[in-house]
Amino acid sequence: MQTPVTQKPDAVEALSTYLNKIIEAGVLDLGAAKLVKSNKGDAFYTVTAKACSCPAATYHPGQPCKHQRKFFPQEQVATVAESGSIRPTGSFKPFALLPSEKKAAKVAPSMLIDLHDITDREAAY
Repeated sequence: MQTPVTQKPDAVEALSTYLNKIIEAGVLDLGAAKLVKSNKGDAFYTVTAKACSCPAATYHPGQPCKHQRKFFPQEQVATVAESGSIRPTGSFKPFALLPSEKKAAKVAPSMLIDLHDITDREAAY
């Protein structure tokens, strides 16, 4: 699957002229895809139901960005599990603390004894 590509304003204006379509409120509607003008006005993001070329979609893969939620609210966007990612969806801890470790985590650091940095002489006692 190819990802959408952000377009320059000049290219989008030329495309709208060629297709004889008007850019209304910073959006060029192409049916299954929409070209949405960025807030700074220096680019147009390509938005589809499953992907967007905006930075938010890049930083949060598998989650719909605000453009997708606005322009494609009814359509289902592929979830992380459907995309084949092996990343866990919820919180993930590779281990569980033992009850004594949970208790030790609550103790003030000044009361803890460091047993890892001992000399041979200290180990003899």
